[in-house]
Amino acid sequence: MINIGIVDDHQIVIEGLAALLSNQPGIQIACTANNGKEMLNHLSDKPVDVLLTDVMMPEMNGLELAELVSIIYPNIKIIALSMNGEGGIIDQLINKASISGYLLKQTNVNELVTAIHKIAAGGQYFPEPILDVLANHVVNKDELTAAHLTNREIEVISLMEKDLSNKQIADALNIAVRTVETHRKNIFRKTGTNNLLSLVKWAYEHRLLN
Repeated sequence: MINIGIVDDHQIVIEGLAALLSNQPGIQIACTANNGKEMLNHLSDKPVDVLLTDVMMPEMNGLELAELVSIIYPNIKIIALSMNGEGGIIDQLINKASISGYLLKQTNVNELVTAIHKIAAGGQYFPEPILDVLANHVVNKDELTAAHLTNREIEVISLMEKDLSNKQIADALNIAVRTVETHRKNIFRKTGTNNLLSLVKWAYEHRLLN
C-alpha cells in the first residue's frame, strides 16, 4: 500500500485529489494539509511514502517544503503539482529538493496514478512537456552564462526596456552618457542583438526582465 500525503492551499483541490486517489487500488491517503507547516507536523507521526505538493502556496511554498522534507524525511518521494511549468522553478525543485516528479494540475488521474506507482517504486516521472521546458531552460541558462553580462549592463538593459534615452539612463545610474553608449554597444554585441526590440525579447526569454 502506498501512503499519500497531499498539501495544497485550496481545499477543493485536496478533496478532488483525495476522491480520485482513494478509489485506486494500492493507494491510500495518509494525511492532507493546507500549508507546508501543517504538513510537516503531520509527517512527524503519519507514514507517507509519496508527497503531492502544490508549488505556489503562502507562508511556505512548495520548494521550501520540498527542501525540508528531502532533508528531514529523505525516504519520502515528492511529486510537485503546478498550474504551469516554469523552467526555473522546476530546475530548483530538482536540484535543491530532489523531487521525483513534476505534473501539471491539468493532468488526468491515469497519469497521476502511473507517476505515483513509478515513483513509489524508486523511479522518476517527468512528462515530455516538462522535459522540453527543462531543456529550453538549460539552453537559456547556458546562453545567459555565455553572454557574460555585468550587473551594470543588466541595469542598463532594464532601463533601455523602459525606452529611456542615454541621457536619462546616465542620470538614473549617475554615470556619463558616453559610458551608457559604451554599455549599449557591449550589450548588443554580447547578446547578438542589433536593436531594442530584439534585445528586450532576448532579455525576457532569459529571465532578465519580469
